[in-house]
Amino acid sequence: MLLFYPVFTVRDSAIASHTSCAPWIMAGCCTFLNILWKYRNYIIVVLTPLLLLPLPLLIPTPEGKCGFAIILMALYWCTECIPLAVTALLPVILFPMLQIMESDEVCIQYLKDSNMLFFGGLVVAIAVEQWNLHKRIALQVLLVIGVKPSFLMVGFMSTTAFLSMWISNSAATAMMLPIAKAVLDQLSDTEARAEEKEWEMMVVSDGEENSAFQMEDDKTDTDNCCAKRAEAEQRRANREQKYSRLSKGMSLGICYSASIGGTATLTGTTPNVILKGQIDELFPDNGGIINFASWFGFSFPNMVLMLVLSWLWLQILFVGFNLKESFGCCTKSQGQKEDYQVIKHEYKKLGPIRFAEACVLLIFTLLVLLWFTRDPGFIPGWATVLFNQYVTDGTVAILMSSLFFCIPSSFISENWSIVHQKLPWNTLLLLGGGFALAHGSDKSGLSAWLGDTLIPLQNIPPFAISILLCLLVALFTECSSNTATTTLFLPILASMAVAIKIHPMYVMIPCTFASNLAFMLPVATPPNAIAFSFGNLKVVDMVKAGSMLNIIGVVTINLAINTWGVAMFHLNTFPEWANVTVKP
Repeated sequence: MLLFYPVFTVRDSAIASHTSCAPWIMAGCCTFLNILWKYRNYIIVVLTPLLLLPLPLLIPTPEGKCGFAIILMALYWCTECIPLAVTALLPVILFPMLQIMESDEVCIQYLKDSNMLFFGGLVVAIAVEQWNLHKRIALQVLLVIGVKPSFLMVGFMSTTAFLSMWISNSAATAMMLPIAKAVLDQLSDTEARAEEKEWEMMVVSDGEENSAFQMEDDKTDTDNCCAKRAEAEQRRANREQKYSRLSKGMSLGICYSASIGGTATLTGTTPNVILKGQIDELFPDNGGIINFASWFGFSFPNMVLMLVLSWLWLQILFVGFNLKESFGCCTKSQGQKEDYQVIKHEYKKLGPIRFAEACVLLIFTLLVLLWFTRDPGFIPGWATVLFNQYVTDGTVAILMSSLFFCIPSSFISENWSIVHQKLPWNTLLLLGGGFALAHGSDKSGLSAWLGDTLIPLQNIPPFAISILLCLLVALFTECSSNTATTTLFLPILASMAVAIKIHPMYVMIPCTFASNLAFMLPVATPPNAIAFSFGNLKVVDMVKAGSMLNIIGVVTINLAINTWGVAMFHLNTFPEWANVTVKP
């Protein structure tokens, strides 16, 4: 045994040494990973262009160079290693250096008619928010709809959707959530007081019975009291659980309806404006196929359909669906009357309508009317009759938004500072970056090359292509902003449509809608994040509700594009103006 002792000693000492080193190795690995995570943005910024550099070196053609710029911007946008707006400015640097376009030609893409439309619409939204006009409209709608529990979600979702058609989705969500919480808290407190009164009456009744029947066994009385107390506790637990589920459903309904409502108008969400800008950039002879009136005529029915289906799904998931209870007529309970008073009190706190608020309402109403009647499609609009179609929706937006700076009120002295603070200037740069990418793809010939590679898709039915692309975009937008998603996908989809000879809008419109279907994750869109931080939501609640809403959205979008969309935009034929992108 002594002969083997040194062997065992060496081996045991090696194992002991290895065991003692293991924690140090693990600690070192953790430290290294923490450093990598801490400086991940710097690493991505530096390494990404170096790793992509072989592309323009091995393929020194305009297509390869433009591909390098687009892939680099896509990775920067997806990882957000630098601000999105800064990434959108990269074409100003890359396109002239890669000899794709001259600097003047690139820079002019950042201030087009679509940017003016977006700017004017945002100024109008800021004025509406500044004077609490959106809150007055919301409370008035809720007073009309009522506070019956089965219709609470209908009222809040429809009001939020309407507001998000005109103001930012985040502002609509942030305003409606506190109102919904106040109403639900009042309803819960009312039920709690009713249960407490019922318990007190039960105790008094039991006391009277005990005095009348003193010969009863005391044990039986004690058991009855314990059973009733347990029943009261169970009712309290059921009430708290019911209102917890209702609060979750209401929070999700508000943030989802904000995203859904924004799709109804051309200025309701950024992807809509991007689509119009990309269509006008890639197909300049399209004849103004997309304007405020035509977009509203197509998208508003789709928004209503999706909103109804979303309400139905959330009602089933969080509240339960009872046809008689949901649609039956009955008198108001005491709790509903108190809830009505809460909303009425909030409305009274706004006071009488002020002069400036009335002016904002008047200008807002005129803006909407001018947008609808500029070029309605079925009859000549006022722009055609008076100005020979020189006037666009952007012209109207700038005209009406300029009037806000002429309102004789205290708002005038600080109006520009308020606009400067609240206007998302970065979004204007994002729009311009998208237009620059689209123009660069066309100028370099990358669009034509992509179209040629996608010709085999002709063997797939168009409706199947649309569904698959919608699912892909809806999944992609959960991890990236809808603005970046739309900017990256639309030029590729336009090239594909031209290559396989289908109407470009047949795939571009559904994918624009799909970029707004960010329902599954709190970080997917600002309304989701606001609702998640405001309510007692968990990620699993949002995933469970949002996954079905994504499917509902894809189905309704493709139903719309294959029915009234075909009739409105003649999507069953390939237009002549779409041939412009196939030229070398």
